[in-house]
Amino acid sequence: METTTSTIDPFAPAQLGPVTLRNRVIKAATFEGVMPDALVTPELIEYHRKVAAGGVGMTTVAYLAVSPEGRTHAECLWMREEAIPGLTKLADAIHAEGAAISGQIGHGGLVANAKSNQAQSIGPTSQFNPISMRKTKAATEADLTRIIHDFANAAKIVQRSGFDALEIHLGHNYLPSSFLSPRLNKREDRWGGSLENRAKLARKACEAVRQAVGGDMAVIAKLNMKDAMPGGLDIEESLQVAQMLEEDANLDAIELTGGSSFGNPMYLFRGDAPLKEFAATLPPLARVGFKLMGKKMMPSYPFEEAFFRKHARRYLETLNTPVILLGGINELSTIRSALDEGFAFVAMGRALLRTPDLINRMQSGTQEGGICIHCNKCMPTIYSGTRCVIDNPQPIMGSAPVA
Repeated sequence: METTTSTIDPFAPAQLGPVTLRNRVIKAATFEGVMPDALVTPELIEYHRKVAAGGVGMTTVAYLAVSPEGRTHAECLWMREEAIPGLTKLADAIHAEGAAISGQIGHGGLVANAKSNQAQSIGPTSQFNPISMRKTKAATEADLTRIIHDFANAAKIVQRSGFDALEIHLGHNYLPSSFLSPRLNKREDRWGGSLENRAKLARKACEAVRQAVGGDMAVIAKLNMKDAMPGGLDIEESLQVAQMLEEDANLDAIELTGGSSFGNPMYLFRGDAPLKEFAATLPPLARVGFKLMGKKMMPSYPFEEAFFRKHARRYLETLNTPVILLGGINELSTIRSALDEGFAFVAMGRALLRTPDLINRMQSGTQEGGICIHCNKCMPTIYSGTRCVIDNPQPIMGSAPVA
């Protein structure tokens, strides 16, 4: 793919598959932590309404589990008929502010908390899960057939609720990502071994989603470039997976990410690791273990602007599919240069969490960049309502440590 040398206006309308966004900035999926009954709440609507009113082209609702056992924990919204009225109300609120809305759908797999969900977690192979302190089971053929169907069913629910786009979660060692990982996938059947076999679940999930929604919705895949774990997926294999997905022709864009919620979450966030704050959210026994192992589980990575950009450039060189750049984007100058380089859109998370109307401020010329300091103390607030604790120290919802 040739990179453009012309200056692209980040605030002009842009096409994402069949959907026209009012600009090229997408609110990235960041778990909101305000669904105690695993359904839409007024707090969830307000969370996304603020960034929609603040000027983004599209906001992404996270994380919508396709199956009950695929929830990261019990308060994670999962896709069933009961969810449709709330999702519809959410979509209407975002559209009223002039923005589009996307739903991130996925299956937690190894990242799912079986104890909290009261449902057996599933992975490529059976292994101990430190999140729930239980063993996951190896997915059977029947499990995988059902889960692929669940992706399709979830996509239909999101579509019926009036959303404009879907983001399929293929990263962070959630279920499809764990199948991609040579470290986590030790299967010897048709779902393991070669990269083509390990990519089968991701490809079939994308195919099922596209077939379910047809051509009326934009379909995005969020793909790991690197797991950042020894023996995990690396960029060379990830590039091949991206080419497979492009050949399948089920996607309108690919959003690039990295890291592992199972084994190395700070690779995704960069900046300070909030070990003390995370420990405080855990039950007593898990808290002791985390205090002993926390620095190894959550090593700090220095923050730098657009930290995934260097690796993501290789996908621009390889693919014709539009690429969305994610990872530490704060400055208007970064947005402009990324678009000029050939990225179709940029996705922003923490900068908008602190300043929901940042895009309006950028467009009006009153502010050139975000004021997030990358302390990452927002991360543990997923259990009491995700927020910037500098500006909003009080919980949005009742604090609920993972069971």
